[in-house]
Amino acid sequence: MATEIKAPTFPESVAEGSVAAWHKKPGDSVERDELIVEIETDKVVLEVLAPEAGTLSEVMAEEGDTVQSEQILGRIGEGKATGGKEKGDNKNEKKTDAKADQKAAAKSDAKADKPAGGGKQHQVKAPTFPESIQEGTVATWHKQVGEAVKRDEVLADIETDKVVLEVVAPADGALAEIKAEEGSQVESEAVLAIFTEGAGGVAAAPAEEAAAGGDEGADEKVDDKILAPAARKMVAEHDLDVSKIDGTGKGGRILKEDVQRALQAGSAKKVAASSAAPKQAAAAPVVEGERPEKRVPMSRLRKTIAKRLVEAQQTAAMLTTYNEVDMGAVMSLRAQYKDTFIKTHDVKLGFMGFFVKAASEALKRFPDVNASIDGSDIVYHGYQDIGVAVSTDRGLVVPVLRDTDSMKIADVEKGIVDFGKRARDGKLGIDEMQGGTFTITNGGIFGSLMSTPIINPPQTAILGMHKIQERPMAVNGKVEIRPMMYLAVSYDHRMIDGKDAVQFLVTIKELLEDPARLLLDV
Repeated sequence: MATEIKAPTFPESVAEGSVAAWHKKPGDSVERDELIVEIETDKVVLEVLAPEAGTLSEVMAEEGDTVQSEQILGRIGEGKATGGKEKGDNKNEKKTDAKADQKAAAKSDAKADKPAGGGKQHQVKAPTFPESIQEGTVATWHKQVGEAVKRDEVLADIETDKVVLEVVAPADGALAEIKAEEGSQVESEAVLAIFTEGAGGVAAAPAEEAAAGGDEGADEKVDDKILAPAARKMVAEHDLDVSKIDGTGKGGRILKEDVQRALQAGSAKKVAASSAAPKQAAAAPVVEGERPEKRVPMSRLRKTIAKRLVEAQQTAAMLTTYNEVDMGAVMSLRAQYKDTFIKTHDVKLGFMGFFVKAASEALKRFPDVNASIDGSDIVYHGYQDIGVAVSTDRGLVVPVLRDTDSMKIADVEKGIVDFGKRARDGKLGIDEMQGGTFTITNGGIFGSLMSTPIINPPQTAILGMHKIQERPMAVNGKVEIRPMMYLAVSYDHRMIDGKDAVQFLVTIKELLEDPARLLLDV
């Protein structure tokens, strides 16, 4: 009896997808939960696994076809492969993979001719941007023309107004030509470069061909220094003076770690401006003796942040209410269980876990604060998806924790640590920063004592945390020194009445001052 292979259930924000690649062909044997086909949506690539073991008997949606949520893609029949392929037959598996690669290459308008010195050529294209993103900027080329790369190795980074997207190599080979230099503006699926399958690119210069071995190549002597391949690559990327780098390898050989230490110390930078300097600064070099200035273009992310913040203030009837919370109980709880917590959950017990759980409970009691405005409609959310503002070198991003009401404090802390690391590395996905119902921002980590946070539309409220500071407080008729934090809730007065905003903030205050309420749901 045949088993149907269906497309995944798409999220509400995803209307349809396209069949990106079949990893099996009719007649091939498949194991249960083996990757069989990939569906590409406007946000992510979804993997479809085999529901049962058997043989792929029919493909009903070819590569490139548009499919709907839960649409039937093919069928799996019982028995072994009809094409003579047995399980574990590596040669046939490689042929199947090669065929899938060829189809993918054809879909991306690959050139089929085989020039001298290389194999089939592919057009390296920018990713398909979501509808909310119009264009991106080529931030960095990690590989140069003629430099050997492996399949799926990162070739370039494309910076959009939300995330940094990676462009990977379609096969083993090398770049033959770069068509979009660093700093160029590119649209969705724009051609970035020409890639040649094989050991090296046809356009490689002799010096580049010598360096095409990557980390596996030979050592190179520069002046009186000997550089390991990985170290040579980093020196070239950062335009360093090798005479200022001390080698710790055998015979004074400069290793990758030596270059990294020099970068951290900032001791190996060349005195002259690097070749990348014109891309970073539009202004001419400042003459010594003048007051220095440097003009750089605003990053795409910074432009978007500026635009959204101005729009929020112009469109929302924004108001802020303040309160203060005694953090003594939470701090005592952290001190008592911090060692046990990290041993049990392998993550530190921070303050954010308590605030996210307290906010989740308060949002359930005050659904207006958890709502959003869509045109002239109010959308009430029956779940709590809380965005946590994370500061990076590129700007502020707000990844979203989903269904925080059902999360444990340990899950919240792990999620925040993961978000912070990936945000700084530019590895957050677009879908991870969309769809929040409420936002928390913590200016206290930078020393802020009080601030007015700005709403993140279409949300209607945001909670601002601040620095914990010891202050004299009246407690039961006596003056005591207590660890206090100011809290701020900015809200859209079009949606939320002042009474609800104040009571919402008081609820968070009460839950934090008596954390047992979070466990007892009172």
